[in-house]
Amino acid sequence: MKDSSNDLPQKDDPPTPASGVSPTRRKRKRLMIVAVVVLFHVMGLFSSIHAIMSTRTEQGAVAWAVSLNAFPYVAVPAYWFLGRSRFEGYVTARRGEMEEFAGLNADTVAAVREYELPPEDLTPAARAAQRLAGIPFLHGNSLELLVDGDATFSSILDGIDAAEDSILFQFFIVHDDEIGRQIKEHLIARAKAGVRVHFLYDEVGSHDLPKAYMRELTDAGVEVSPFNTRKGAGNRFQINFRNHRKVVVVDGKVAWVGGHNVGDEYLGRDPKFGHWRDTHVRIEGPAALGAQLSFAEDWYWATERQLELDWRPVASAEGDVPVLILASGPADRLETANLMFVHAINVATERIWIASPYFVPDRPVITALQLAGLRGVDVRILIPDQPDHLAVYLAAFSYLDESAETGVKFYRYQDGFLHQKVMLIDHAYATVGTANFDNRSFRLNFEITAAITDHDFAAEVERMLENDFAHSRLMEPGEYDAKPWWFRFAVKLARLTAPVQ
Repeated sequence: MKDSSNDLPQKDDPPTPASGVSPTRRKRKRLMIVAVVVLFHVMGLFSSIHAIMSTRTEQGAVAWAVSLNAFPYVAVPAYWFLGRSRFEGYVTARRGEMEEFAGLNADTVAAVREYELPPEDLTPAARAAQRLAGIPFLHGNSLELLVDGDATFSSILDGIDAAEDSILFQFFIVHDDEIGRQIKEHLIARAKAGVRVHFLYDEVGSHDLPKAYMRELTDAGVEVSPFNTRKGAGNRFQINFRNHRKVVVVDGKVAWVGGHNVGDEYLGRDPKFGHWRDTHVRIEGPAALGAQLSFAEDWYWATERQLELDWRPVASAEGDVPVLILASGPADRLETANLMFVHAINVATERIWIASPYFVPDRPVITALQLAGLRGVDVRILIPDQPDHLAVYLAAFSYLDESAETGVKFYRYQDGFLHQKVMLIDHAYATVGTANFDNRSFRLNFEITAAITDHDFAAEVERMLENDFAHSRLMEPGEYDAKPWWFRFAVKLARLTAPVQ
């Protein structure tokens, strides 16, 4: 027989009110709420201390410190999931330790140094980029500027097919569509031919890549790995970091770097965007080792395995262009990408042309561009007229408003969607890479940029950008003021999200 004695009122229990909830339970509930409130405020206090100690900008530290203490219930989760800009645990061996990381012998290091560009041949912008990269400009390279997807993927596929020893393949986004499957088939064919193929992807950017796609690669002998941005105790709860690099290296001799990801839309096959305007560069020569080093570091972080690669520099027979591969990211001791671009802008004397799909920079970049415009430099910013992110589209109007009287000109590209990341400084310095002109690329993403100091290549970039300007409209200084108040309010709200765009 069931013992129901526990259901009877006990002599120490107060009588249960009509509501059915005893005073004891209400007291416990209130204590629990108080405990949660106290816990959040304590977490907010300690989180604000962490933010003050680790946030890279004073404005960011103040914003986090105030919000973490004033609104801890919202700010504490936001900070630990989105707020930090320092990627923990990733040791960038490039900073003066190239030979130690790669296991290079003295003869190989000496061979690389034979191709170093003399300091007197470096422009001020190139000299700063070299110091930030920790590796030198290397001459002995030939370049091919690859305009749009057909030229880029045709060149990459030809390079894959010509590989004899190794293929390093890394992209932020890989889709299982027509070009994605074509890439897969070519990689599988080379793996079956005995070429060592390593495939690295960002798990956030390539979140919809099917397991079947990767299984086909691994079954054929391709080594596949996500970058593992949440690896390490300090990064476990962070969802804000991305490996945004797009790199292909074949045999340590040829490298491709630029804005394209692997997807049909990058070939203009998406009716939503139509023509996709993007740029890559093919580099053949000793500078390809810089891209190989970047991949090797990322691979080591992702897999804890060091790649055995050929590190002997091989000069191109078709050119002698000086090139530097600059890898940047949230694990760097300095804000590498931000410093490189700001310095290049500051030393420009004739022109600064920048093409970027996302233009949401921080105050130092805006100030540098405004000062350049005031000293008579031809400053042009080329951004899309067709946005894929509304907040980014709106924020750009605030920079037009700020820069209208300084000579900075904004162009909106109208022949499809603009996605290239290109900068041209004066008549001898150009960059092609993956970094956008926004805080995410400057502080939160792992990026890679090819910096080239060469008059002929700069002239080729000039012709390419002149054609882009011809397919763009110049934003008028009064365009922002002519908008209705609600649009200008939306612009200001979008500007507030600049640190995480």
